[in-house]
Amino acid sequence: MSRQPDSQVRFERSLKRVRTYLGGALAADTLRPLLVWENPYFPSYYIPAADVTADLIPAGQGEPTDLLGAAEVFDVRAGAGTSARAARRYPAAPAAEIADAIRFEWSAMSEWLEEDEPVYTHPRSPYTRVDILASSRRVRVDLDGVTIAESGQPRILYETGLPPRYYLPLTDIRMDLLHPSQTVSHCPYKGTASYWSVDTGTRVHDDVVWMYRTPLPECSKIAGLACFYTEKVDLFVDGAAQ
Repeated sequence: MSRQPDSQVRFERSLKRVRTYLGGALAADTLRPLLVWENPYFPSYYIPAADVTADLIPAGQGEPTDLLGAAEVFDVRAGAGTSARAARRYPAAPAAEIADAIRFEWSAMSEWLEEDEPVYTHPRSPYTRVDILASSRRVRVDLDGVTIAESGQPRILYETGLPPRYYLPLTDIRMDLLHPSQTVSHCPYKGTASYWSVDTGTRVHDDVVWMYRTPLPECSKIAGLACFYTEKVDLFVDGAAQ
């Protein structure tokens, strides 16, 4: 028995032009994308079926969801490229707009554009704000009892729904304890981050420090500054543990 969708699914129409590509070939181009919150943290793009230019080849059923019901799954073919089970539709969704739209698996596509600018990881939420403020608070970072960083000139990044992040100049960090990592992450608001691990002499802590060397223009204030995971270190601000 298929589950009935929850009528409280949150969605809204976006005014951005959104395009997605597969292997260099256009797969969809729309002026009326839907933002659908399948989870509370960020939305997914749903493209009206009429604005899909790729071939959608039926590939069976997907797991039903409480919000949207049963899923029809498709292979996506655009140009010379095919991506298996890279799109789905929820014909039993509680809103007709969603039922008539296609959700492409984000990572299965080669590129996503909002207007003419690439966007990574997931769509930008219209309800997420990022503020970066210069501060004179005193920030200290300890790990295994060793002080890794101490600075009186942090940039504090406030992002909706997340704890404050303290970005510090490299000159205020024990760089001799940091070792470059191969890890890379992408943020739709800030850009691409590279990571360091920290060797305190007691143990190596993987990927506890990151930096946006060339962040997106909106976040240029954190370019070349390093940030520690508050959750993975002992971080003090004006002497108070965070």
